[in-house]
Amino acid sequence: MSSGRTVVIGGGITGLATAWLLRHGVDGAGGAGEVTLLEAGDRLGGKIASRGIEGVTVDVGADAFLARRPEGERLARRLGLGDDLVAPATGQVWLWVRGRLRPLPTGTVLGVPADLRSVARSGVLSPAGLVRAALEPVLPRRRGRGGDRSVADAVGRRFGRDVTDVLVEPLLGGVYAGRADRLSLEAAAPAVASADRSRSLRTGVRAHRRRVADDDRPVFLTVEGGLRRLVDALAAGIDDVRTGATVVALEPRDGGGADVVLTGGERVAADAVVLTVPAFAAAPLVEALAPTAGRLLAGIPYASVAVVTAAYPAEVAEVVPRGSGMLVPPREGRLVKAVTWSSRKWPHLAGGDRFLLRASVGRIDDERWRDLDDDELVARVSGELAAATGIGTAPVTTLVTRWERSLPQYEVGHLRRVRDVRDAIRVRAPWLHVAGAAYDGVGLAPCIAQAEAVAARLNARG
Repeated sequence: MSSGRTVVIGGGITGLATAWLLRHGVDGAGGAGEVTLLEAGDRLGGKIASRGIEGVTVDVGADAFLARRPEGERLARRLGLGDDLVAPATGQVWLWVRGRLRPLPTGTVLGVPADLRSVARSGVLSPAGLVRAALEPVLPRRRGRGGDRSVADAVGRRFGRDVTDVLVEPLLGGVYAGRADRLSLEAAAPAVASADRSRSLRTGVRAHRRRVADDDRPVFLTVEGGLRRLVDALAAGIDDVRTGATVVALEPRDGGGADVVLTGGERVAADAVVLTVPAFAAAPLVEALAPTAGRLLAGIPYASVAVVTAAYPAEVAEVVPRGSGMLVPPREGRLVKAVTWSSRKWPHLAGGDRFLLRASVGRIDDERWRDLDDDELVARVSGELAAATGIGTAPVTTLVTRWERSLPQYEVGHLRRVRDVRDAIRVRAPWLHVAGAAYDGVGLAPCIAQAEAVAARLNARG
């Protein structure tokens, strides 16, 4: 059981889950001690935001969590939201390649194919790209395979550039808004990294697919009424939550713990501090305590993105292809990188007199959208949607949400960077813990997993 006061800095999903689990216990046995959550902004939720459009609530930030790992669903059920969890109604995804929509091949792991027959049928690769990919099993293995490398290096060497550019890049763009030639194989694509240890990458992908073949759980889940309900339920279970509370320093106290210093000079005494803000915000606080760790945190790049939610007349459903949406490889040169047919994918958004779409723009190396105001951005996105799907009408209502520096980039060496950060903090400030999307996973479920780990350690202290 924990004792004393823990201060959690940051009111995103990691901070909220950490504070709630400190208060209520990871295993349901109950926590102990005082918990204070401090959020610099005027709202809680971080990258979770729900807004209304045409009479329904939609998520304009994170819109689902992985269901094939337990943390997100487990927390939702503990919060009483189990009956409101919704699985996608369809999983068919399209790729917008060479001027037309083509089906994303089945049987891939982050775009890496287990079966080239599905790839050939889809028509997403050029004939030359397909021939190059077919050579993968007979190519010699790379010598000296120790150490991290980029996703593009691992996949491109084995399957060729077409597979990387057409299949892998759009999937990585959807998760990280990153580039395959910069993202870490071990950190950003661990399933592919594991498969790469087989005698051929395709063999490893096939083995991975066989291991998950009997898992009949949905890949994703969301909450009817918006993920904001998850945020509200967490906040309601934390006794001391403060917004507009900007932390400017962490000052160690004799005997352990720290004073958390706020703008204006207020000090909050803490026996333990959990820092869950983005790496760029954590860096100056950490550098004053552990300079090496602070510099490493400051070196984590972030991508900025925008989301356009559009409500079209219901008859658009007759034009939009079946399935849940489309992805766009960066080399196509489009502004849009992904579109979800929201009214098709999510049962609770189906029906009515509107058809909802959600488009994402922006990557680490593509910030053209920044030069556009909201009206211009909507016009560009609508035009590309029309070109891809044949939609011949303008949206009735739109929402534009801009997410600045929202997605940390797990570049080559990321796992080592995180280990070094935590090791340095452990030596210089053992009362300080760091968690969040910058460290061990960008999705809601990995962030909740980090919250569970930190809360379990702190609740177990004497």
